[in-house]
Amino acid sequence: MAKLPLPPPPEQLRALRPVTLVLQAGTALARIGFASGRHPSGWNQFRYWGPTISRFDHHLRNARGAPHRQDRGVLYAARLAQTCLAEVFQSSRIVDVRRHQPYLAVWNLVADLTLLDLTGVFATRMGASTAIHSGPRPRAQRWAAALYAAYPELDGIAYCSSMNANAAAFALNERALKKAPFPPTPSVIRMLADPLIADLIDAAAEDLRYMVRR
Repeated sequence: MAKLPLPPPPEQLRALRPVTLVLQAGTALARIGFASGRHPSGWNQFRYWGPTISRFDHHLRNARGAPHRQDRGVLYAARLAQTCLAEVFQSSRIVDVRRHQPYLAVWNLVADLTLLDLTGVFATRMGASTAIHSGPRPRAQRWAAALYAAYPELDGIAYCSSMNANAAAFALNERALKKAPFPPTPSVIRMLADPLIADLIDAAAEDLRYMVRR
């Protein structure tokens, strides 16, 4: 049996009691967003266009099988800024601090969020495996869509970053917005080109063996 088969129907998944992780109010999260490019967004904005190449996009394709704008939104975050850098720049392994104006935002949740925990045995119990964190992304997206349909009460997925030593990473879905989890302003927001965070960027890139392009 494949380690990452196609998901079963949502009603079959629903029969399984989900393993959850609660991100409590006060938890610090980080993300890297872009102020320009194909999908610009503010620090607390979800992306409603998809699916893209991101692993846990739960968007549905249109009748032509193409990505499109829809009611389903996603926001990727992590506990560590290094995890964000590892994930966002993994394709080239070059941290380009100017292209599409990337920025780092850090904020503390102001409401609890309950996520499906795929970091442990539930990934196997539901019929997949931990290969969902590193296997083919289109297949992982199929799982994300099925899990979204199966567990409408959950605010997203907790997963392991395959690019940063299985560090905690999160794919929040738009249902999280019903809980108003964002503060009025982030505690940190800096363009990656900002000299004030140059040391942080350089240290993370060195640890990951990524290059930095300024």
